[in-house]
Amino acid sequence: MLGKLIGALLGYWLGGFLGLLIGLILGHQLDKNLTRVAGGFLLSSLAKHQVQIQKVFFEATFSVMGHLAKADGRVSEPEIALARQVMQRMGLNDNAQRMAIDWFGRGKQPDFDLDAQLAALKGALRGQQNLTRMFIEIQISAAFADGSLQASERQVMEKICAVLGFPLDAFERLVTMIQAEIHHQQAGGDQGPSLEDAYAILNIDESASDTEVKRAYRRLTSQHHPDKLAAKGLPKEMMKLAQEKTHEIRSAYERIREARGFK
Repeated sequence: MLGKLIGALLGYWLGGFLGLLIGLILGHQLDKNLTRVAGGFLLSSLAKHQVQIQKVFFEATFSVMGHLAKADGRVSEPEIALARQVMQRMGLNDNAQRMAIDWFGRGKQPDFDLDAQLAALKGALRGQQNLTRMFIEIQISAAFADGSLQASERQVMEKICAVLGFPLDAFERLVTMIQAEIHHQQAGGDQGPSLEDAYAILNIDESASDTEVKRAYRRLTSQHHPDKLAAKGLPKEMMKLAQEKTHEIRSAYERIREARGFK
């Protein structure tokens, strides 16, 4: 718009009405070029920011996981096994797996700076709640590697929530949800969750109405949709985790739908 205005004024001043028309045409072309340049710059900036999110998210995931494993004073074999299981579920290539192991090891060190790592993650996420929720879910799952959420681990998790601005009541709901998912997997994940686990996975009471069940399913599916998370900066290595999560949510919904008989 600015190009057309300047072109029209200069054209009219130099050549009257005919100059005004020529100025409008030239100004329009200038506006198109400026828009193209600005758009390219914006896309480039967004792409760089997304890469930065992916890098920080990856580093924070495994370093904080290592720190959590060490929170109770020692790193147990189940915690190490879970970290490797997460890496396998992601399908990490050899180089990415080495990086993940390295960051896990850094998190176990006594001088690991949790505050700095969380500050970097918070700065990269910029308040994106879906990515924040995904990060916290991964860490809760890691904390349950030895069968329970220890007091020392809960203390670390509450600090993570406080720094990232994630409500504690939402954290407690995630704990209940992940406990149900773990119970389902231990009972044989291929058979579908029990009705009790299904309600816990969807974070709703058994007394919820059909409408509330559907609303919870849509909300959780949207929050964990792999494409939406990828667009916000979820590392491509973690897409499989998001896909597994949506499958778990869908299985829980189908179990409730079947029990209640609604469409």
